[in-house]
Amino acid sequence: MSGHGHGHGHGHDHGHGHGHGHGHGHDHGHGHGQEELEAGAGAGCTLFLDAFAGVAGDMTVAALLDLGVPLSVVEGAVAKLGIDGVRVARHARLAGAIGASAFEVTFDPQGRERTYAEIDALIERAQLGSAVEELARRVFERLARAEARVHRVPVGSVHFHEVGAIDAIVDVVGAAACFAHLGATVVASPLPMGRGSVECRHGTLPLPAPATVECLRGVPTYDAGIDAELVTPTGAAIVGAVATSFARWPDFSPERVGWGSGTRALPDRPNALRVVLGRSAPEATAGGHVLVECNVDDMTGELAAHALAALLAAGARDAWAVPLTMKKGRPGLTLAALADRGSELRIAEVLLRETSTIGVRWAEAHRLERPRRMLEVETRYGKIPVKISEGPYGPPQAKPEFDACARAASAAGVPVREVIAEVLRAIEL
Repeated sequence: MSGHGHGHGHGHDHGHGHGHGHGHGHDHGHGHGQEELEAGAGAGCTLFLDAFAGVAGDMTVAALLDLGVPLSVVEGAVAKLGIDGVRVARHARLAGAIGASAFEVTFDPQGRERTYAEIDALIERAQLGSAVEELARRVFERLARAEARVHRVPVGSVHFHEVGAIDAIVDVVGAAACFAHLGATVVASPLPMGRGSVECRHGTLPLPAPATVECLRGVPTYDAGIDAELVTPTGAAIVGAVATSFARWPDFSPERVGWGSGTRALPDRPNALRVVLGRSAPEATAGGHVLVECNVDDMTGELAAHALAALLAAGARDAWAVPLTMKKGRPGLTLAALADRGSELRIAEVLLRETSTIGVRWAEAHRLERPRRMLEVETRYGKIPVKISEGPYGPPQAKPEFDACARAASAAGVPVREVIAEVLRAIEL
């Protein structure tokens, strides 16, 4: 049985699955001696998803557990869902000659299908914490929209059959809990696409599966050259939702490695997902960003604001407008964006399309960042996420998430500044 459980019950076996109590191959012990990672251990770090053999939901959770995320993080998140009879476990398994972890889900028969709307509501009311909830709902929305496009039905009509729904719920929520626990910036490799066809609940489907391709919008892929399903819809949705950028290998210093195993033997590579946690030194990231900008003297403030929003939507890390005096004393604006190296053409095209400029310039930009992590603070107005910036640069800085404060203030009928002050009083740094 597959581990992705994508909509409408495409329960084909691609070798990345859980097994549902039917075993995980050879058991080679429990773990490899890595210390468990504390919450926020990935702050200021890069988490690289090296998907040389593809990716599935259970492989993702297994690799993050192998990296050092405590199993209790996944168990706690799954328990909050309130689905009776669901059990999770981590086992040791060899992926070829490589020691790895496998993630197993078992559950009592549920006897029903779940719609996307039901699953979304289930996650929303589970009190998973804002970071876990937001990521899990984003992944499931990506899955549901992919299925809706494939089957030409409204998103609300997408159904997940019994096994697939529980598999996908546990994989997605478990993965979201692991990513939130680490708090690292996620970079993924381009994903390998297998070929051929597969039998599922709806008959024969071409590989990569139609829902997988829909989930991969914006994700770089390449031909793996083998007949096998390497990337599942759940795996594709997780990568598409969590990765901030893609690279064959990022510029960083590896500090810890985890391996998540699939079940089927592949003919030309170990069936595993490798995750690597590392830290980028300032000198390693020199030239890793570009500053893209243009000058305009005939745009309204409304158009400038729209252009900035378009820059951020296109992947800019930051965007801003600065007033200036141009030739002949004309007032104007500089519209600028900070972006990853390699994306300068895409960002420049946005400026050419959304502004009145006839030329765009860019230059390399170096950046040094404070390590940061997210935490949730319990207040009388509810849980509020707070960004903590640390490192050897003076006392830590705390910034409550403004949108969450605004929602809490609106619900309580108090000024937003009162909620912010309450959060800051409750923080213990």
